[in-house]
Amino acid sequence: MTDTKQLFVDAGQSQLFQNWDSLPRKDQEELLSNLKQISSTRAPTRLLEDCQNAIKFSQTNSSSDIAVDVKPLPSTSYESLIGNSSKENEYWQAGMEAIGKGEVAVILMAGGQGTRLGSSQPKGCYDIGLPSKKSLFQIQAEKLIRLQDMIEDKKVEIPWYIMTSGPTRAATEAYFQKHDYFGLNGGQITFFNQGALPAFDLNGEHFLMKDPVSLSQSPDGNGGLYRAIKENRLNEDFDRRGIKHVYMYCVDNVLSKMADPVFIGFAIKHGFELATKAVRKRDAHESVGLIATKNNKPCVIEYSEISNELAEAKDEEGLLKLRAANIVNHYYLVDLLKRDLDQWCENMPYHIAKKKIPAYNSLTGKYTKPTEPNGIKLEQFIFDVFDTVPLSKFGCLEVDRSKEFSPLKNGSGSKNDNAETSRLAYLSLGTSWLKNAGAVIKDGVLVEVSNKLSYAGENLGQFKGQIFDKNGIILEK
Repeated sequence: MTDTKQLFVDAGQSQLFQNWDSLPRKDQEELLSNLKQISSTRAPTRLLEDCQNAIKFSQTNSSSDIAVDVKPLPSTSYESLIGNSSKENEYWQAGMEAIGKGEVAVILMAGGQGTRLGSSQPKGCYDIGLPSKKSLFQIQAEKLIRLQDMIEDKKVEIPWYIMTSGPTRAATEAYFQKHDYFGLNGGQITFFNQGALPAFDLNGEHFLMKDPVSLSQSPDGNGGLYRAIKENRLNEDFDRRGIKHVYMYCVDNVLSKMADPVFIGFAIKHGFELATKAVRKRDAHESVGLIATKNNKPCVIEYSEISNELAEAKDEEGLLKLRAANIVNHYYLVDLLKRDLDQWCENMPYHIAKKKIPAYNSLTGKYTKPTEPNGIKLEQFIFDVFDTVPLSKFGCLEVDRSKEFSPLKNGSGSKNDNAETSRLAYLSLGTSWLKNAGAVIKDGVLVEVSNKLSYAGENLGQFKGQIFDKNGIILEK
């Protein structure tokens, strides 16, 4: 333990021990234990170096680089499903074949809490106000159940890997156990944690303390997925289960198509190692990241990084040239993860976020709750590996926003991306399925269609001619 203390002192972090002599023995031991846990994965000098590099990276990235060549993805990497039903059917068959062979797994990123939604629970536990009162987790579980039921003549269990964080792990597992895994087999679900990184002062020179015995820490961003896959040895589990294809999505998208056969089939048919879904930008200046190429390599570029002229440029069909809005929904070939995961973990850049971080001062023994940003949190972005994949092995599938993307990010009463918009999107989609199946829906009526009954609008012929004239109806399996 004394070696741990010396390690941090040698890294210029003696401020952590300014009240060392006044701490009770058990607090001294707890502080050293916490520091040892942090340094067991990365030395404090390496963490400080990472922060300095992130500050430099941020400064470089914020300056406009007129030499950067930003273009839309070429047609060899980009395809739209909008008005393209024949391709959709072809991809569906290829994807279902892979699922039927037990070659597909799902990774869910669910490390966030519902703080902005006014909830202390993990975000996946949130009830968006459906008539059934189902949470995001339940909705997603039932999509998997329906998909499994659609595999003819076989009993297939699609492995579901759920990435949590320190603050959400226990509550998430308890929630699934309480609800008996929503009808899934508990053995097909694997919980694993993303990493955490210490917070720094604004100069990136010192770690901030949360209390007398621990550093202030935060999750390492969605790009932390790759290190979490490595540290939890998921590639070994993929091998054991015979998994070849991974579908990854975020918990807050109520419309995400779990283990989407169309998306998986798209990647398989084209031989893509990494693919991503996109929705069409609402307008030229929507504040979204854009999937494009930078210097002929795939990337996600922030809307603030491109000129108004480029943002508004249109193609020969009158559509925005740069219209592929990023929704953080990816496909990975497992062979790619085996080959490149180590270099991704080693070489991915960190990004800085200046935040108001409550902190403890070990010299004065006082806590501060700042009103202005006083520190830096580091995070990694999941798309920062895109440029390591050859363009010929990278694909982007444009999907219909109304069918596949309605994120829950903001509290009730906000302009968009809240519980109200998520609920409306979910109910509107199910109602449109019923209409397509020949049901009669009165104006203004919305019906909740359980995903255990229908994954994407199929299996609803029994409602042909049936009249739905009031809200609040729930169609279950």
